[in-house]
Amino acid sequence: MLKPPSAKAKPPALPMPSPAAANAAAASFAALTAKLDYLDAHEVEQVRMAYRFADEAHLGQLRASGEPYITHPIAVALQCTEWKLDAQALMAALLHDAIEDCGVTKPELIERFGAPVAELVDGLTKLDKLQFTTREENQAESFRKMLLAMARDVRVILVKLADRTHNMRTLEDMPRDKWARIASETLEIYAPIANRLGLNQTYRELQDLSFRHLRPWRYEILSKAVTKARNRRRDLIQKVQREMEAAFAEAGMHVRIAGREKTLYSIYRKMDEKHLSFAQVTDIYGFRIIVSSVIDCYTALGMMHQMYKPVPGKFKDHIAIPKVNGYQSLHTTLVGPSGVNVEFQMRTEAMHIVAESGVAAHWLYKAHDGDTSMADRLGTQWLQSLLDIQNETRDAAEFWDHVKVDLFPDAVYVFTPKSQIMAMPRGATVVDFAYAIHSNVGDHTAAARINGEQVPLRTELKNGDVVEIITAPVSTPNPAWLGFVRTGRARSKIRHHLKTLAQSESEGLGEKMLMQAMRAEGMENLPDEDEANQPIWEKLLRFTGSRTRAELLTDIGLGKRIASIVAKRLMTLLAEKGQRPDALLMTRERFTAHESVSQGLVTLDGSENASVKFALCCRPIPGDAIVGYLGRGEGLVVHAEECAVARRLKHKDSERFFGVEWSDEPVRAFETSVVVTVNNGKGVLARVASALASAEADITHVDMGDEGVQDTMDIRFVIAVRDRIHLDTVLRNVKRTPSVLRAVRAMPVSAQEH
Repeated sequence: MLKPPSAKAKPPALPMPSPAAANAAAASFAALTAKLDYLDAHEVEQVRMAYRFADEAHLGQLRASGEPYITHPIAVALQCTEWKLDAQALMAALLHDAIEDCGVTKPELIERFGAPVAELVDGLTKLDKLQFTTREENQAESFRKMLLAMARDVRVILVKLADRTHNMRTLEDMPRDKWARIASETLEIYAPIANRLGLNQTYRELQDLSFRHLRPWRYEILSKAVTKARNRRRDLIQKVQREMEAAFAEAGMHVRIAGREKTLYSIYRKMDEKHLSFAQVTDIYGFRIIVSSVIDCYTALGMMHQMYKPVPGKFKDHIAIPKVNGYQSLHTTLVGPSGVNVEFQMRTEAMHIVAESGVAAHWLYKAHDGDTSMADRLGTQWLQSLLDIQNETRDAAEFWDHVKVDLFPDAVYVFTPKSQIMAMPRGATVVDFAYAIHSNVGDHTAAARINGEQVPLRTELKNGDVVEIITAPVSTPNPAWLGFVRTGRARSKIRHHLKTLAQSESEGLGEKMLMQAMRAEGMENLPDEDEANQPIWEKLLRFTGSRTRAELLTDIGLGKRIASIVAKRLMTLLAEKGQRPDALLMTRERFTAHESVSQGLVTLDGSENASVKFALCCRPIPGDAIVGYLGRGEGLVVHAEECAVARRLKHKDSERFFGVEWSDEPVRAFETSVVVTVNNGKGVLARVASALASAEADITHVDMGDEGVQDTMDIRFVIAVRDRIHLDTVLRNVKRTPSVLRAVRAMPVSAQEH
C-alpha cells in the first residue's frame, strides 16, 4: 500500500490542501454518490457518514502526487461500485487506511459503523502490513494470512484488489526504485487472485500496469506496434463488424457486438513463451457477441462458421465445460477478410457479467434481479479447499506449496465413469483425481484405469480421459505419492495420513518399550486404565508433563521420554498402593537381557515403518549384532553394534540406548552398501548389475564416483537383501563375474577410522 508517513509518527507539518484540491476531493465524492443508485437512501447516508469520518481522519495528509489523501479511498470505493458491492464494503473501502494511518481504533469503528464494517477494515489493515519479500518463508506466511482473511469474507480481497488497482494506476507518482517491487508483487500475487476469482477486467488491467512499470521499453515498443496494426486493420475490423451485423439482422437475432483487443502483456507473454515475432501473433483482435440465451450462443456460432472458415483446433466450448472460476463462453477463431485470423466469443448477458466480474457477480446479481444461486457457487469450492488445507497444515511454507499450484489454474477436464466432468490442474495425476472425488477414495486407492486400460498411479491426466479408481480396504497412502501429486488437496491429505500413521506407530512402540521396562522392574503388565488405577496414571502424567496416556506412550516411542525412568516412577507409585515387584521376573529380565541395558529387548521384523529407522551410517541387516538409540523426537534408530557413530553416542548418551534384536522371520528386505572393484571396460556395470539381480538383490542406488578414466574403479551399490546369509550369497555371485576383482560389504568411514 502506498501511504504517507503515519499520523502517529508525528511527521513534519504538511501544507494544508489548496481550495482547488479540496474542491477536487468534494467533486470526487459527488462522482461516487452518482454511482450509488443501486443502494437505498439509508445505505447512501451510511456511506456518506463513512466518507465524512475518513475525510476528517486523513485531514492534512497528502499522497505522493500532492493530492489530498482522501482521493485514494474515494477512488477505491468507486472501483467497488463497478462491482456493485454492498454499503458495508464501500464503507470499508473509504475507511481502509483509517486504523493504520490515523490512529483510529477498531472499537471506535465498531461504535460508529458496526462490527461487520470494523471487521472488514481490520482485515484490510492486516493485509496492508504484508510485504512480500524474496524470502519464501516470509512470503508464504504473509500470503497465507491474506488468503485466510479472504476465505473468511471475500469482500476483503475485493476491496484490496480495488486498492491495488488504484495504486498501480498512480504508480508514476512513486519513486522509481519502488516500481519493480510493487509491480512484480502485483503480477505474481494480486493479478492471479483477480483471475482466480474471475475479475477479468481487473486481471487484465493489473497485468498491463505491472508490465508497463517492469518492462517500460518493451511496453512502449509493443504499444506502438499495436497502434500501427490497429490503424492498418481498422477497415478490415469495421468490415467484419458490418457483415456480422447484417447477418444477425437478417436472421432476426438481437445481439450486442463489442470489439476485444488482446492486452499488451498477453501479447508479450505469447511472443516470449512461443518465441514469436509480433507479426506472428494473429489473434490480437476479436469480437464478443452477447446474445439473449444459451441456444442463441450456438446459433451465432453456426452463423459465424457459415460466414468465415474456422481455424482447426481453435474451438473451445466453455459453456458446456466452464472454467474453474465460473467463466463461460464459446470461443472460435475464424479466417476473416485478407486472411487475418479473428477470435470470436459468444456468451449471454449473465455469462458476460460473470466473465468480467467473477465472484463480484454475487453482488451484481443481487443488484440486477436478486438471483444469487449461480453467484453463490462462484469461487466457493476454491475458498473451501483452502480452508480444508489450512486445517491440516500448520506450516506456512507447506501451505504456500499447496496454494501456489491452485492459484495458477491451467485445467484439464476429465470424466468419472458416470460421465461427471471434473476440472483438474494440468499435470494432475490419477491420485489427484482420487482425492478430488473424496479423501477416503484417495486414501484407499489401489489401482486405476484410464479409458478402460490399467495405468500406473503416477499417470498424468489428459483432456477427455475417463478415469476409474479401484480401491481396496487394505490400501493406504504411500509416501512416494508426494513425489508426483500436483494438487494441494492431495498433498495435504497424504501428509496428514502419514503423520497420523507415524503417531499411532510410535504409540505402539512406546507401549512395547514401557512394558519391557516394567518387566525389568518386576511387573508383568502395565496397570489398566480403570477407575482403581486412575489416580496412579494421573500422578504419572503430572510427573512426565504429558496430557494423556497416549501422548506419554508416543513420547516414549519417539525418544522424548526414557522408558526405564518412567517405569521406575510407575513402580514407586504402585508400591505406594501396596503392589510388590515379582523378584523372580526381575532377576530373569535383568540378567538375561542385553549386557548394557536392563529393560528387555524390542524385536524388529521390518514392519515398524516410521517409528523405527535403520541408521544410514552402518545400514544394519538381520544377522548383525545391533543396538537401538532413542534419538530425541526421531523414534528408535537402529545401529550395528560395531558402528563407530553408535559407539560415540553411547559414550556421550548411554541412557538413551535400548536393547533390540532381530525377529526370526523378518517381513521385508533391508538395505546395505557393497563396494565392487572392477577392471574398467565396456559393459562391466551391466554385468555386475545382472549378477546382483540373479542373486535376487534389488539395487536401490549406484555411485560410480568421479575418478575419471582409470584401469580399475570402485562401484558402490546400495542393495536390499534378506539377511547376512543372503548378502554372502550375493557377494559370491558378484565375485564370479568377469572383470570383478573384489566385492565386499562397505563399512562406514567412521567405523574404519575407529
